[in-house]
Amino acid sequence: MTEAAGRTVEQVRALVAWVGAGRRLTQTGRVTLADARALVEVLDTGDRMDPVIGERTFKTKSSEELYHLTLLVEWAKAARLLRVAGGRLLPVKKNAKLVDRPDELRGALFAALPRIGRDVTVSGWLESLFSHEYDRGLRALLHRLYTVTAPVPLSDLYEVVWQAVSPLYVLDDLSPERLQHLRVAGDHDVQRALKAMASLDVVLLTEDTAELTEGGRTQTARMRGEPVPGDTVLRILVELADVDSPRVRRQLLVPSAIRLDRLHSVIQEAMGWQDCHMHAFTIDSVQYGRPDGELGFRDERTATLATLLEPGAHFVYTYDFGDSWEHLITVEQFQTASAGLHYPHCVDGTGACPPEDCGGAPGYGDLKAILANPTHEEHHAMLEWLGLRSAREFTPDRFAPDEANARLLRLTAP
Repeated sequence: MTEAAGRTVEQVRALVAWVGAGRRLTQTGRVTLADARALVEVLDTGDRMDPVIGERTFKTKSSEELYHLTLLVEWAKAARLLRVAGGRLLPVKKNAKLVDRPDELRGALFAALPRIGRDVTVSGWLESLFSHEYDRGLRALLHRLYTVTAPVPLSDLYEVVWQAVSPLYVLDDLSPERLQHLRVAGDHDVQRALKAMASLDVVLLTEDTAELTEGGRTQTARMRGEPVPGDTVLRILVELADVDSPRVRRQLLVPSAIRLDRLHSVIQEAMGWQDCHMHAFTIDSVQYGRPDGELGFRDERTATLATLLEPGAHFVYTYDFGDSWEHLITVEQFQTASAGLHYPHCVDGTGACPPEDCGGAPGYGDLKAILANPTHEEHHAMLEWLGLRSAREFTPDRFAPDEANARLLRLTAP
């Protein structure tokens, strides 16, 4: 499965050179058959014109039947290297410089992967669920590859994609045979996606396993919105106000360019909240949150951390306007992203996240006092409310950075 590794960049460069000032397309917007015959040879796509099966020759009627050639053309278009205008295939002049910069070209082609789903997943008589939910399945596939540093069995990747896309459909009424056919079709399309990535040299593919190359990990990090080695990250300290015994705090490394809506998700996961209430950031007396005409928040999606703050700056993140959990946040320092570390990253912390809806800092203090006193009249009621059998199961001082980082790793790119 590895013989085509890394060929796509050179093939796309050759394709753009072949297009030159422009090439005529068919009325359906496809490469003409005459040009396709030439391109199959020039690009060495491996497609077969007029294939012979048994004793019968099947005449190629359209370049659309040539899977690899069609994929290369559509991929170059998705990466904005080529465009269609006036019935012709034309180069995108402002991106012409990428052709002479292989690493940047590879990055542009990788970034275009989510936009070429219908060209990658060419199913047979039964279309796969992956082909219909390609973007969701692709991100699940890349996430699985990204979160490990060893080869992943293909069978695991098939299951990951199936679990990502199948819940969107009602499949209970399907016969076992049809369900199996649907899964096999999906597995074949996952193979096609992996082969496309292997041809870009971002995945190392064998008969049984796949893993991201070093370049693939870098490109996946960028797709997920993570910094790569050399990029700037911020170390911030997040601490719950008015909570002690123990104090609840998290020290985090986040991209300097992180948007506030993304930072909201990071704080939720690092702290251990369930994100079931409203929130807001208060920075220099200005409140940022989800757009809401009544509350008058500025749109948190339009603000990034580094543009608002300097090292040593302080601001407040409030979660649940009823309980009013105030998180005091300090920008401690700027750092440089390190290789082998996933971002956002929890460096350290203390204290468990308080239970949701327990009455804010005062209510949490009362809750801890009640659970510490077996004779308190509300002791058993509070245990029942928390779903605990014994007060020994209540551990407000417990915090595991590894668990916080596992939650952070599950965050998907915006």
